[in-house]
Amino acid sequence: MDAFIDFFENIPTVFRAGILIGGIFVFWIIEGVFPLFEFGYKKVRHALINGLLTVLFVVIGLGFAGVLLFTSNWATANEFGLIHIVEIPIWLQAVIGVMVLDLIGAYTVHWVEHKVKLLWRFHLIHHSDTTVDVTTGLRHHPGEAVFRMLFTVVGVLIVGAPIWIVFLYQSLSALFTHFNHANIQMPKKLDRALSWVFVTPYMHKVHHHYTQPLTDTNYGNIFAIWDRMFGTFAEVEDTNNLKYGIDTHMDPKEHDDVLNLLKMPFQEYRPPVGSKFGDEDQKDKG
Repeated sequence: MDAFIDFFENIPTVFRAGILIGGIFVFWIIEGVFPLFEFGYKKVRHALINGLLTVLFVVIGLGFAGVLLFTSNWATANEFGLIHIVEIPIWLQAVIGVMVLDLIGAYTVHWVEHKVKLLWRFHLIHHSDTTVDVTTGLRHHPGEAVFRMLFTVVGVLIVGAPIWIVFLYQSLSALFTHFNHANIQMPKKLDRALSWVFVTPYMHKVHHHYTQPLTDTNYGNIFAIWDRMFGTFAEVEDTNNLKYGIDTHMDPKEHDDVLNLLKMPFQEYRPPVGSKFGDEDQKDKG
């Protein structure tokens, strides 16, 4: 266990980059062999757009690295947080730490982004993708990194997480993000069984359906138990009925242009030409 802790305390940058890039590469291949949907799209162009947004998101996130490290060191030094209340085994600290960080830094912030209009304006860039694949998992507006990192810092304080637990969580979070968004076809019985504990591809694809109420379900990233516990879990029998995107931004010109995506949170909504959506459907979420 000491070697495990030491590895994640001093996790090499190459390893972290390998999880990010290698995970995309592996699932890119798998979804090419076992696709859930045949999109017929320009896959490389799609990946480049999402990749550029990913780079910008990561750059903003790195700006908070010092805050995250300071918070973790302070909590550990002062024995502040859940894992310091009573003496528990290291493995249990890791389990509690990862679970609570997933609850606060993934589920909760995601739920809030769907409920608060200002945050939704940034998050809708993620939902605007009409061809969800492994690269969609990291398609976020750089401004969204601020909200997500702030919630992660709060999670670190609540847990009292040492930095090795933080890095362990971030590694698992990246892997599940790739897994959940990948355009892969899994045996439905296996997917349904796994979704009692973990977020699975079919489960998360429901969240990417273009209209409510399904858009506002399945917020989890690693653990599905939060959605089941808080009543936000949903499933559909036939995944062929799913349609990706967001109903207020279905014009391909909007979601296939990096500059427009970066400006989107600051724009007033203009319905696409010939849009079938009425005024009620075109209102900002709040």
